[in-house]
Parts: sequence; C-alpha cells; structure tokens
Amino acid sequence: MQFTETLQSPPLHQISPFVVPSMNKNQIHRTRPWPGFPTSKSSLGGSFGDANCMEQLLVHCANAIESNDATLTQQILWVLNNIAPPDGDSNQRLTCGFLRALIARAANSGNCKLLSAMANVNTNMGIDTHKFSIIELASFVDLTPWHRFGFTAANTAILEAVEGYSVIHIVDLSLTHCMQIPTLIDAIATRLEGHPLVKLTVACITDGIPPMIDLSYEELGSKLINFARSRNVVLEFRVIPSTSADGFSSLFEQLRMQQIVRADNGEALVINCHMMLHYIPEETLSVVSSSTTLSSHQLESSQNASLRTMFLKRLRSLEPTVLVLVDEDADLTSNNLVSRLRSAFNYLWIPYDTVDTFLPRGSKQRQWYEADICWKIENVIAHEGLQRIERLEPKNRWVQRMRSSSFKGVSFSEDAFSEVKSMLDEHAAGWGLKREEEDLVLTWKGHNVVFATAWVPT
Repeated sequence: MQFTETLQSPPLHQISPFVVPSMNKNQIHRTRPWPGFPTSKSSLGGSFGDANCMEQLLVHCANAIESNDATLTQQILWVLNNIAPPDGDSNQRLTCGFLRALIARAANSGNCKLLSAMANVNTNMGIDTHKFSIIELASFVDLTPWHRFGFTAANTAILEAVEGYSVIHIVDLSLTHCMQIPTLIDAIATRLEGHPLVKLTVACITDGIPPMIDLSYEELGSKLINFARSRNVVLEFRVIPSTSADGFSSLFEQLRMQQIVRADNGEALVINCHMMLHYIPEETLSVVSSSTTLSSHQLESSQNASLRTMFLKRLRSLEPTVLVLVDEDADLTSNNLVSRLRSAFNYLWIPYDTVDTFLPRGSKQRQWYEADICWKIENVIAHEGLQRIERLEPKNRWVQRMRSSSFKGVSFSEDAFSEVKSMLDEHAAGWGLKREEEDLVLTWKGHNVVFATAWVPT
C-alpha cells in the first residue's frame, strides 16, 4: 500500500521518505511538528518498529478519525503506511491489517472526504478472501492447532457423553463447515459399539464469514454421507439456512419441532458450538429489534436480555445431552473504538506470530490465512452496529452466561487432555495446554488463545 502519490497537504512535502530500520525519532520530530501528533519516546512507547509504538500510532489515528481531524489522520496513516508494509515481519503485517481497517472506517464515516477518495483509488486496500475447496480447507485447518484443539477436545467430550445411545443427533454450529465431523464419525465407528445412527443438523450460515467454501451444503452433505458409509456408519444430513443476526432463530424452530420425536426414541442430542456463537449480536433486544425480525419467543422475553443469553436459554430448553462451546479467548465487545482496537491488537498478534512456524513467505495458503485475519480486523475496527459481527467474549463471560442459562460445567477427562496434548506435539513448540477449572485452554507462548468448555443441563 502506497499513499505518497495521492497526498498533497503541505506538511507532507516536508517529509522525505525514510527506511524503517534506520528511523530516527529526533529527525522525525524536527521535520514534522504536527499539532497533536505525539513525537516523544514516552508518548510513543519506543522505536517506530516496536509493537508498542505501532499500537500507539494506531490509537492516535483512531482518535483522530473519531474527532474528524482529517489532516492529522492522513499524516499518521502516511507514517503507518511506511513502517508497516504488508510483507514485513509479523508486527508490521499485523499493523498493516489495522491500517487497512482504519482507512475503511474513515471512508465509511463519510466525514473525511480525502480519506474516502484515497480508499477508493487505492487498489491494494481490498481484502481478497479465498473460497476453499473441501480438500483445501481440510488441509488448511490441519496446519495449526487453532481449530484442531477444539475439534479434539470436543470430540472426546461428545464420545463420552453419548456412549450407550443408539441414535445420536449432532447439531453443528461451526465456523469450519463440518471439518470436525469426519474425525468424529471415525471415532464413533472405532470406539462406540453397535455403530449408532448419526443425525447431523447443520446451520448453513448466510453471513459471508470466512473461511468460505466453493460448494453447496447439499454437496458437502453428500460427501459426509459417503464418508460415513465407508466407516459403516449411517449418517442422515440436514441443512437449515440460518443467520447469527437473529440468534439462529430458524435453526431453533426446527430443533424445537424435533424435540417431541427425540423424546419418544431416546436419542442423544449434542450441540457443538465451534467459534460461531460470538457472531450472535450482543446488543439488547431494544437495539436489535429495530433492524432485525425476531420470533415471538424472543419478543416475549425481557427487553433488557441479551440475544446471546436468550439463545443459550433456548438451547437449554431442548435438554441437550451435552453442549460443547469452543471459542477464541478475547474481548472485542467494547463500544469504544480505542478499547476495541487495543484488545484486538493484543490478541491478533498471535495468528501473525504463529504463521511463520507453518507457512512459508509468499505461499498462497499464507495469503489466504492472513486475508481471513484482515477480514476479522476490518469488521472489528471499521464497522459498528449490526454490521460489526466479530464480537468475541472471554471465557469467563461465557462461563457466566452458561451458568445463568441453567447449565453446569463438565470437566474434560484425562483422556481428553492426553489426546489434545498428543495433537499439540505435532505442531510448533510455542503451543501449550492448560486446565482452568473444568475447562481446557490452548496457549501460544503462555498467552490464552482458544478455550474449550463442556456443559450439561442442571
């Protein structure tokens, strides 16, 4: 991304191009006395190549955008563009992702006309998310424990919960388009006696959230049925178009109608939630209902109730045999842009840091991987209201929600811990595993990344 050709304001003519490794803070201060722009070491937190300094520059840029200071915004973006190339080190690529998002926010605001024009003419600003084939996505998911951790922990908990049932109904609310299911079917075939009938209900999410696949869910279902048949497991596949915007209302209505049938034949009901529930809006119903069609069940509930909490209580009413909740351990729910930016910056450095351990520079897979992270960053930073669907909550808040919805936690067994540990041994040394009460947490260099929890009705 290069803005220098499009920027014409007088202060910028005083700036000579500079190279990142030899940047000198004193020179910058002398040649660029911008009003309101921090230039001291203490205010920027270190050298321009330092992650803390980059975070501070992003914060100052966000504040300038929010105060509609087009000149200062433009100047800080110019600096960020020069110190954060898209092909730099992990901190530079992370900062570049936030730079894109801030430009998109400025353009979306309609206030900074120059920034709007700059975003429109810069062809490098678009995020080119890839549509995966099933083989590509399966290989992609296997590259890192980010999803495999949750798959392994959840599958073990599910197998333990459904032992002895002749019919297992799995409701899959997953970001990864059923990539967890083949390993679960394989485990059912090898570990459970009698090869139970497996009913798989999948929510086909229509919200355009990456990763995306290049085939229909009907085709996906056919492939899963054939795979299950090869393992001597009978699989029934059902897809229900749904959206997170209304708390997967259409999915729940279908499950509610099936509840009577389930009570008659004694089937196990498994709710598998893999990195999907945080897309349910966190706004109270009084905000959501103004732009979203809600069911009569939702409208009967308190106007102060969170749609997210309401969804969990509706799941509880189905009396599931087990509910597994896996998600990323971060807080991106703040309505304050700067607070949200800081939280995102201090969490999303992790995928940029880890990618160097499993994908070479310049590879197509790496481009796909980082494009999906950029999509997440842009959604967190550039959008507000119901358009901002990336609303991660930390584990402790989900635990509170689950308990208030009349669920109780189930500890992961030693077998589950051992299986996850063995899986991590296949990956880079920086990955770790720890227990937090009943739950399992995936870590990178000691920092929490993803949590796995299992629940049963109280």
